[in-house]
Amino acid sequence: MLPPTQRLPQARELIEMDRYFVLHAPRQTGKTTALRTLASELNAEGDTAALMFSCERAKAAGDDVGWAESLLLDSLREAASRSGWPEKLLPPDDWPRVTPGSRFGAALSEWCRRCPRRLVLFFDEIDALQGNSMVSILSQLRDGHNARHEGHPFPTSIVLCGLRDLRDYKVASGGEPDGSNPASPFNIIRKSLRLSDFTAEQIAELYGQHTQATGQEFTKDAVDRVFELTQGQPWLVNALANEVITEMEVSSTINIAQVDEAKERLIRARATHLDALVARLHDPRVERVIEPIVAGTWPGTDTSFDDDVSYVHDLGLIRGTRELEIANPIYREVLLRVLGDRTERFVKADPHSFILADGRFDLPRLLQEFVVFWREHGEVLIRQEGYHEAACQIILMAFLHRLVNGGGQLDREYAAGTKRLDVLVRWPYTGPDGERLMQREAMELKVWRTNENDPTPDGLAQLDRYLDRLTLSTGVLVIFDRRPQAPPWKERGGFEQATTPSGRQVTVLRV
Repeated sequence: MLPPTQRLPQARELIEMDRYFVLHAPRQTGKTTALRTLASELNAEGDTAALMFSCERAKAAGDDVGWAESLLLDSLREAASRSGWPEKLLPPDDWPRVTPGSRFGAALSEWCRRCPRRLVLFFDEIDALQGNSMVSILSQLRDGHNARHEGHPFPTSIVLCGLRDLRDYKVASGGEPDGSNPASPFNIIRKSLRLSDFTAEQIAELYGQHTQATGQEFTKDAVDRVFELTQGQPWLVNALANEVITEMEVSSTINIAQVDEAKERLIRARATHLDALVARLHDPRVERVIEPIVAGTWPGTDTSFDDDVSYVHDLGLIRGTRELEIANPIYREVLLRVLGDRTERFVKADPHSFILADGRFDLPRLLQEFVVFWREHGEVLIRQEGYHEAACQIILMAFLHRLVNGGGQLDREYAAGTKRLDVLVRWPYTGPDGERLMQREAMELKVWRTNENDPTPDGLAQLDRYLDRLTLSTGVLVIFDRRPQAPPWKERGGFEQATTPSGRQVTVLRV
């Protein structure tokens, strides 16, 4: 385990300054571990009583403020009783009996009045609070924070830990989403803290601890591959290593091929963390952001879209709020697989029938079979697909996945505004002399939309650049015609040869 507090150097500084602030990050990134460790360090110094407790129970209370307060105070007391603190630091035996809506703030004041140390509280899973309960609790924290200047006893520092960024708490606690409003304690700092993902060096350090403990090593290529696949997402970094060591029972040095196999196993198993992300895909706020990324189109520009982007970023699904890209290759693959589930059920072709006598994969035949599939099912599948703008890309990806993934792999690249989706088919096979070889086939997907020019020239140039990166001499450009004047469905699916700007001979498929 990496030293948790080293990932949050600013947190300690803000606590020493008696600040109230927000720590946010996607699930399974180490927030709880970091705060638990920070609380232990503060308690060991002797002048602070630092306590972390979970707000998760209060989710059941919904808008019932009094019930939410009771559940939070129960969680607070139980966490304090488990802390091993001496009696003088514990909360009072009875909380003050005051009107619901004031009980939580009054309870914290009474505790601070009796406690001989400065009290620091970490509200873990603060997102569990709902509606009026969230507003009430944050308002009480605001009032208590402001009353400290008049000598009123109240916690010296409070940290709200959850998925949400600062803006949401400012609004809920009575402040403005932007600018400074002294009525909200969460306007004290302009930006909340975000627990970052691991760097490549941190992954190497983490895996190095395993090597020191067991003697089992990771090759440098394997560590680099983990960073490439996960972009440092902590749960994925740990899950890949656990899959190789525990589930696959690899006892020798861990190499890049085993990391790739572990990645496939995790995705197929749809581990809990991945399933939690998948469950969000049909949330309208998530769909508004993810759909243009998959489709390669330009997203909306209104302020509500900016809010959606921040929300999806806080979930950990996208890398940043400016360049709209899926957070890492594993998530990128999971999203398209899940969105293509319905299409895969329509694919009846036998994957083994596409393997040639020499062991290579017959991509030209697959594309011919896709034409037949598209003519028969494309119109229906597009109508059924929730992500309507990205339907063509999702359907072809599902078709490829169904027929390639048994023996090969698909690498996908897509981002908002690119107007394309890049696909690389990787198919391992055995050469005539018994050597292990890798067949690579590149494809570029484009959509011809209403009131747009034929995307073929742009597509050929983009495919050229993609082939340059891959050092391949040929590829396939697939153009989906979504215009009203497109040919009838039964007539779609023409193949032609074309030349890219650099002189490569490529195949163009129009469907």
